[in-house]
Amino acid sequence: MKTAEIKRRFLAHFEANGHTIVPSAPLPAIDDPNLLFINAGMVQFVPYFLGQQAPPYTRAASVQKCIRTPDIDEVGKTSRHGTFFQMNGNFSFGDYFKQGAISLAWDLVTKSVADGGFGLDPERIWPTVYLDDDEAFDIWHKQVGVPVERIVRRGKADNFWSMGIPGPCGPCSEIFIDRGPEYGREGGPEVDEDRYMEFWNLVFMQFERGPGTGKEDYPILGELPAKNIDTGMGLERMASILQGVDNLYEIDEVRPILDRAAELTGKRYGAQSSQIASQSHPDDVRLRVIADHVRTSLMLIGDGVTPANEGRGYVLRRIMRRAIRAMRLLGWQERAMPELLPVARDCMAPSYPELATDFDRISQYAYAEEDAFLSTLRAGTTILDTAVAETKAAGGAKLSGDKAFQLHDTYGFPIDLTLEIAAEQGLQVDQDGFRRLMADQRSRAKADAQARKTGHVDLSAYRSALELGGPVQFTGYSEVARESTVRALLGDGGAPLAVAGEGEVVELVLDATPFYAEGGGQQPDVGRVTVGEGLVEVFDVQQPVPGLIVHKARVVRGEVRTGEAGFAEIDVTRRRAISRSHTATHLVHQTMRNFLGESATQAGSLNAPGRLRFDFNTPGAVSAGVLRDVEQQVNEVLLSDLEVHAFITSQEEARRLGAMALFGEKYGEEVRVVEVGDYARELCGGTHVARSGQLGLVKILSESSIGSGVRRVEALVGIDAFSFLAKEHLLVSRLAEIYRVPTEQVGERVEQTITQLRDAEKELEKLRAQLVLGGAGALAGQAKDVRGVAYVGTEAPEGAAGNDVRTLAQEIRGRIDPARPAVVAVSARSGGKASLVVAVNAAAKGRGISAADLVKGALSGRGGGNADLAQGGGLPAAEASNLLAAVEKAVAEAA
Repeated sequence: MKTAEIKRRFLAHFEANGHTIVPSAPLPAIDDPNLLFINAGMVQFVPYFLGQQAPPYTRAASVQKCIRTPDIDEVGKTSRHGTFFQMNGNFSFGDYFKQGAISLAWDLVTKSVADGGFGLDPERIWPTVYLDDDEAFDIWHKQVGVPVERIVRRGKADNFWSMGIPGPCGPCSEIFIDRGPEYGREGGPEVDEDRYMEFWNLVFMQFERGPGTGKEDYPILGELPAKNIDTGMGLERMASILQGVDNLYEIDEVRPILDRAAELTGKRYGAQSSQIASQSHPDDVRLRVIADHVRTSLMLIGDGVTPANEGRGYVLRRIMRRAIRAMRLLGWQERAMPELLPVARDCMAPSYPELATDFDRISQYAYAEEDAFLSTLRAGTTILDTAVAETKAAGGAKLSGDKAFQLHDTYGFPIDLTLEIAAEQGLQVDQDGFRRLMADQRSRAKADAQARKTGHVDLSAYRSALELGGPVQFTGYSEVARESTVRALLGDGGAPLAVAGEGEVVELVLDATPFYAEGGGQQPDVGRVTVGEGLVEVFDVQQPVPGLIVHKARVVRGEVRTGEAGFAEIDVTRRRAISRSHTATHLVHQTMRNFLGESATQAGSLNAPGRLRFDFNTPGAVSAGVLRDVEQQVNEVLLSDLEVHAFITSQEEARRLGAMALFGEKYGEEVRVVEVGDYARELCGGTHVARSGQLGLVKILSESSIGSGVRRVEALVGIDAFSFLAKEHLLVSRLAEIYRVPTEQVGERVEQTITQLRDAEKELEKLRAQLVLGGAGALAGQAKDVRGVAYVGTEAPEGAAGNDVRTLAQEIRGRIDPARPAVVAVSARSGGKASLVVAVNAAAKGRGISAADLVKGALSGRGGGNADLAQGGGLPAAEASNLLAAVEKAVAEAA
C-alpha cells in the first residue's frame, strides 16, 4: 500500500467517524517560541489543550508534517530515527476518551484492506498501558479481546505523557506489531523494540502536572476539567509495515532516493547488512542518511525555509551538508542535489502537489547551497592542509581540538572529513578536545532553549485574563476610536491590579479596541485611553496569546481602575502612514514577482510610518534596471487609483482566487484577503488604505543581501518619499549651480571630478615616494660602522605611507656593498604612532643577525616579518628616535 494511500485511508476513517479534517500546519513553528519546527502532530492543537482558545470542533484528525533533529546522528543507524516524518493523529476535545480512542484505532488497523482498513493481523498486535491504568487494560482485554499476555504494563518514562512543563498530562497506550523472529528476540516490547515496532501512541490527557525535570520527576496536581485525546501514528512506520520493508528508509517515499544515490556511487544497498538496521554496513547507513536528508531538505525549502547560519536555516544547511558529505564519502565527487532532489519531488508530490508546482524555487536554493558547500570544502581543505603542515613542522603528531572545532564551527567543515584528511597525513586529531568544545556549545544552546521554555509559564497571567473575559474584539478595521471597558490591569510580572496611579506603566486589556496589535510585519498603533478622570498613553500593543490584545501604557493623569468605562483613540496620522506602507509592501511584493518570477516570495517585512522594509527570496542580487522598473510599475498602480478591498473567505476559496499566502504562516479555516484592484491579492490581517492613489509615491532606496538567498528592499512611502526627493532635488540643484551645468549633466561632472581627484592622488603618491627615496643614496654613503656592520638609522618624512617606508629601507640596503654586512632601520611617525622597518642583507644574516629579531627587540615582542625584512609599530610617535637607538644597540650586541 502506497504511503499516500495510507494517509488517505487514515483521514477517510476518521472523517467517517465525525472528525473535522485539519490541514497540516507549515513545518516552521511560527506560533511557539519554544520550537524551531513542528515536532509532533498535536502542536497546532496546543492552544486548545491548554485552554487558551476554544476549539472550533470536538473531534479532529490531521496528517502533520514534522521535523525532529536532536537525534540527527542516529539517522540511518536504526529503523526508527528520521529527521522528517508525517504524524497521523486523531484528537478529541472533551468528547470521547479511552474507549473511543482504542476502539477507533483497533478498527482501522485490523479492518480488511477491502473495507478501507490496514488489514493487520490482530494476533501480531501488542498494546502497552501505564502501570496502574486498569481502565485501559480492561478495554484492551475485555472489549477488544487482546489476550492478557500481549498487554504490557510500563512505567512513567515509557507510558506517561506530558509537554515537559506544567500543564496537561496523562497515561498513554502504545500499539506495537511483532515483525517476526528475524528481527530480534521474542518477549514483547519490553524485550526488543526492533522486533516489536511501535506504530501508534494513544495519549489520554486527564491530569494536570506540576513543575519538575525529566520524564518522571514531577507531581500530579489533579484531574483536568475536560478529558482530551491526542494520538500519533507514524505514517512512515505504518508504511514500512504495510509495504513489508525493514525500515522507514525503504518505503515508497524514500527508497527511490536511496536507490538513485546507490546507482550514482556504484554501491549495492543491503549487500553487506542484515535486516536489523543497527547492524548495518557503513555504506548502507550513509545511503539512508542521504535519502532521509534529501527528502527533509525538499520539505523544508518547500515550506519556506532557506539555508542560513542560524535558526531554522542552519538546521536545513546542516542536513543538506550531511547528505552531500555522505555522497562524497561514497565516492561521488560531482553535484549531488540535481540528481537526487527531482527523485524526492516525484516521491512526495502525490501527497504534496505543491512541491511539483514550486520545484523551480526549491531547486534554486538547494543547488546554490550545494555549490556554496563545495566551495567551503575546498576552502576548508586548504585551511586544514595549512594546520597539518604547521603541526608537523612543530613536531606534533596530533591536530588540536581547537583547530578541528574551528573548522567545524566557523567553516562548516565536517569533523569526519578532518579525521580522514589528517589520517592520510599521518596525524591524529584531538577528538576529546573537539568533543569537549562541541559539548560546551550544546550546553549553551540547551540552556538558551530551557530559558525560552519557560514561555508557557510566563503567559499564565495573559491566559487568565483571556479565560475571564474571552477574546478581545478588534474594531480597528472600521473605526479609530470607541468606547471600551477596562477588563484587566496587569503590573510587573503580570500581577493583576485593581487600580494604577499616575506615572505607573501597566498593561491594559479592554473588552474591545481599535488599537492594532503588532503582527504580520506591521508596527502597532499608539494613542490614548481616557478612563474617568484618568488618562493613559498607549505606546505599544501586542497579542501575547491568540485572542488577547494587550495595551502597554503609562498613566499620565489620575487613576485607572479595572471595570471602569473609557474611551480609546489611536494616533490617526501614524495609523494612516503605516497603512500606506503596508499597502505599498503588497504592491512591491507582487511587482517583484512580476519581474523575478513566482519564486520571489516574501521572507519578512516591516511596515512603519512612511517607510517599509521588504525581505524576499531570490538567489542573487536584483539589478538596478529591474529595481527601476519595479518602482515605476508600482507608481503606475498608484496613478490608476485602484480600490483596496478586504474580505473574509475560506482558505480553499482564497487559493482558488490566487491570493498569495506567506511561507511558514499558519492560517485558520477562514482567512482575510486584501486585494488591490486585480493587481495584487494576498492573505493579510493588517490595515490598509482605501485606494492605491492614497499612497502618493513609493521610492525604493536600496537593495541588499541579508543572508543566503534572501534580499532586502527598503523604500519610502507618501510624504516621506516626497521629502526625500525634494532634498535630492536641492542637492542636485546646488551641484548644478557649482558646476554651472544643467542638472542632467551633474552626474557626469561629478564622475569627472572624482576621476581627476584620483589621478591627483596617484601623482601625489609618486611625488611622496620620490621625496622619501631621494636621499637613499646619500644615507647609504653615510652608513655607520657598528662592530663591522654597516648600520643606517633614519627617520622617514612625517606622514610617509607604510609602503614608502618599506621601500626606503630596501632601497638603502640595496645601495650598500653586498659583501659588507648591513642593517638598515627606518622609523616613521603617522597618526600619532611610531612604526619601524628593518632590512638586513645576506652578509649580515650570515653573521646571525635577523630583521625580525631586531624589530621584536625594539618593540618589546611586537612586530613580524622574516630575517630579511620585518616591521612593527603601535608605540607613541615620540618613541620614533628611541626605536632607532634600540636597533643600533641590538646590532652591536649581535655583531
